[in-house]
Parts: sequence; structure tokens; C-alpha cells
Amino acid sequence: MVQTHFPILPDATLAAINTLGTWLAQDDLSGSRQNPDVDGVVLAGNAVIPTIDAACRIAAQNEIPLLISGGIGHSTAFLYAAIGSHPRYHTIPVTGRAEASILADIAREFWQIPEGRLWIEDQSTNCGENARFSWNILKQHQRATGRVLVVQDPTMQRRTMATFARVCRDEPVAPRWISHPGVIPTLQNGKDGVEFSEGNTGLWPVDRYLSLVLGELPRLYDDVNGYGPAGRDFIAHVEFPDAVADAWALLQQDPVLKTALSRRSLL
Repeated sequence: MVQTHFPILPDATLAAINTLGTWLAQDDLSGSRQNPDVDGVVLAGNAVIPTIDAACRIAAQNEIPLLISGGIGHSTAFLYAAIGSHPRYHTIPVTGRAEASILADIAREFWQIPEGRLWIEDQSTNCGENARFSWNILKQHQRATGRVLVVQDPTMQRRTMATFARVCRDEPVAPRWISHPGVIPTLQNGKDGVEFSEGNTGLWPVDRYLSLVLGELPRLYDDVNGYGPAGRDFIAHVEFPDAVADAWALLQQDPVLKTALSRRSLL
């Protein structure tokens, strides 16, 4: 994906964005991320190449099943673009294909994951279906217990974990879901504008990342307008730390950020 220059932002604004981004990209692995003790990996379809690579690497290294979930949804075009511009993966056909089918080709051809350890779910069109359909496949393969790593676009990682928790809320048994986004993005001011701290290979344009982060927080609310039990009941209750609430309040009032995003038609 091609980086677009985004205007310089105040330091306090960048700090608040990074607080939200890190929290949304819930990572349970800490220092053990290179070789986690898990029994399987669920990769939810997304367009973030480092996330895709992390799921494939962990499944390949540990010789465990990789369940890939994703049909054709409103964000599938971003995966097509990411694959088409990738220096290695661009040979994989994408047009008209489900996300899971594309990602399965990556797993087979570039990570040498054998067919017997690839479980494909290619009908889901949103986060809720990713979780429900993946859970059904795990049960079909007698993998309803143990430790299962869930890997998703960092901006959606916390919501995805809350969705899996909601799907399994009334189940007699369920795996211990372990969260890992593959990458935790951070922003900084560069000479040409805001940029990702460790480059942007395989990541979003900065303005898209900002719009995703700002659009994600309201979905996690547990009120009549949110996705929590008191609202649409799509996800389990999510607790907001004080630092996250403070960062969100700051960004909602930040005139520089609001002006920059509105000029790009992202508000």
C-alpha cells in the first residue's frame, strides 16, 4: 500500500493516537511472540501484510493448523491492492476471490503449510461471521479446547477477541483465545508529515489507519449505540482503561486532526 503524506500533528495528538492504536492491537504474547505455545491459529481475513505473515509464520514453525476465515466483504478490495503491490505475493490471483482463498495460497506457496493443516472458511463477510464460522470449523475438527491464537488487523484485534468471547459465551467448553496482531503500529512526525515509526511496508496509508482507529472506538461501547451487550450484543463487554478514555477524549476535541481528516473526506 502506498503511503500518503499526512500533515504534521501535535505531539500530544500523536501520543493519544498511539495509546489507542496499541490498546486496539491487543497483544497477549509479550516476549514469547516468536514461538507461542498454542494449538492452532485463526487468521481473520485482512489486508495488513505483517499480520498475515505472522499468522503463517507461527503456524508453520509450530506445525499446527491454520484456520483462515474470510469471504468477500466491504474491505476485500484493500487485500487485492495489498497483494497486487507486494514484491513476492503479487503473483497470486485476486480478482473475484474470497479473502481466505487468497491467504491460503500465501500459506501454501510461500510458507509451505501443508493442505492437511489448512482449514478454509470462505463465506464470512464481517467480524461476527469470522468468529461464528471459525468456531464451527474448530468444533468440526474437535479443537474446542486448548489454546488458539487469533490474528487480525491490529485496528480490529480487540473487537475480534470480544467477538470470539461473545460467540462462545454460552458454550460448555471453549478454547483459551490468545490475541496477537502480528504488528503494533505507532506513528511519528517525519520530515514530510506523519509516518509509521518502522516504515510502512504492508501497512495502511496513514490517513486510512487514522480513520480506522477513530472509527473503531465507538463500536466497542457497551451502550445503546455500541456493539456490547447493552447495545447490539455483537461482542462481550469491553472495559476501557482510563488512559484510553483520556486519549479518546483528547482526539475528539483535537482541531488539527479533525481538520486534516475532514479535508481527506475521512470524517
